[in-house]
Amino acid sequence: MNEIYLQALIGGALLGLGAILLMLTLGKIAGISGITHSAITSLSKENYWRWAFLIGLIAAPLLSAPFGFTLPEDVPVSYTTLAIAGLLVGVGTRIGSGCTSGHGICGIGRLSKRSIVATCTFMLTAVITVTVVRHLL
Repeated sequence: MNEIYLQALIGGALLGLGAILLMLTLGKIAGISGITHSAITSLSKENYWRWAFLIGLIAAPLLSAPFGFTLPEDVPVSYTTLAIAGLLVGVGTRIGSGCTSGHGICGIGRLSKRSIVATCTFMLTAVITVTVVRHLL
């Protein structure tokens, strides 16, 4: 199996496991945009788990380095493009009432019709965007 596919498989399995554990232990949905928004906008003591979750997302690549997993050394787009893309993703998560992790991992797992439609919309938009950016511009 190609190494990139193995890494994607392991990453997907870990995302699913994390979402399941969060649901089983705290009864919370692992929607990253919602977790981030609530962590930043509310300084409640009940947000400890949100900050722990976000710190874990940042720390995971560092902790996985001894096992041979590394971050890409070179990003093939400019920081301006990354910033614009990040802003568009943020706007999209507000409009779509969630992100790919909330809808795609947790919502589909709960058989939510709204999440299934949202995830199909995300995927179709991604395909169209890649096609336009890579082949038409």
